[in-house]
Amino acid sequence: MIAADRSDHYSAKLLVVEADGTMRHLPRSSLAALFNPGDLVVANDAATLPASLRGTHIASGEAIEIRLAGWLSLSDPTRFLAIAFGAGDYRTRTEDRLPPPALAMGDRLRLGPLEAGVERLLDHPRLVELRFLGNRAAMFAGLAQHGRPIQYAHVPEPLALWGVWTKIAARPFAFEAPSAGFALDWNTLQVWRRRDIGFATLTHAAGVSSTGDPALDSRLPFDEPYLIPERTAAQVMLAKLRGSRIIAIGTSVVRALEAAANPDGSVRVGNSIATGRIAQDTPLRVGDTILTGVHQPGESHFELLRAFADDTLLARASAALAAGGYRTHEFGDSVLYNLPTAAAAGERKPERSP
Repeated sequence: MIAADRSDHYSAKLLVVEADGTMRHLPRSSLAALFNPGDLVVANDAATLPASLRGTHIASGEAIEIRLAGWLSLSDPTRFLAIAFGAGDYRTRTEDRLPPPALAMGDRLRLGPLEAGVERLLDHPRLVELRFLGNRAAMFAGLAQHGRPIQYAHVPEPLALWGVWTKIAARPFAFEAPSAGFALDWNTLQVWRRRDIGFATLTHAAGVSSTGDPALDSRLPFDEPYLIPERTAAQVMLAKLRGSRIIAIGTSVVRALEAAANPDGSVRVGNSIATGRIAQDTPLRVGDTILTGVHQPGESHFELLRAFADDTLLARASAALAAGGYRTHEFGDSVLYNLPTAAAAGERKPERSP
């Protein structure tokens, strides 16, 4: 297996979209110089789980692939929301994958050294609730031994697990890489520190980006647990008091910050679950700026960007990205939406749960 060809940090592209509609095409390495002293950058430090598991549906003997898509319980880490496919692998486009064997409650799946039971069938033939048999330690050992990163057909060679970890990856908690974090490297973090630009992390269980079915994709993102450390909450509060920008590295960071937000823009410490969706009319109480990948209209990530920018500006940005040959997908180029939001202006729109 190989690491993804993410392209060198110094050759990747960055489109900066300013509040007045100005757009700048820059090398992504210039990210280190774009913010001001006192600003706070917040990134997702979740490491990516080997969440794709191939095996057998014991009742029928048929092949099955399970893609873990979400934690069902913060107290029981052996229970998951999962997407099921039939025979095949990532080299077939997700939308062309075979359906899974006919599943029933109580069915057992043999997934390498692991065995799992179907706890509940949900309202789509690919969507199930799954519990691994045995304890937490045995489950993680089995994932490490047999699991692979969730992967899509646009990357032809199999990915190594370390190839989907960002430089700041810590706790294994995400189901797909919090890919905006691929824009960060140690040189950028060092420059920010020298320039008194704050850096904080949270841990968010970034979920799957595609299920292969448009109806099911329209329900993304699923509920996602997150953890806000005490130090990060304190840094957010200090940035708010200073009137400094808070820059979210990726949509998963926006979702966690907004789920934990208080009316004054501070954030609550601890574990919780981000539910619902952030979209065009969602008030943003924390983040002022977002660094993200190149997303397409209709994707859940793109829908979140509509909370930062109106459709006209997003359409102009999409046209500039296409004209500039920017790469999409998780190992692609980056966009910085440097736009004033209600959070930045200190204004308060009518509140709505994120």
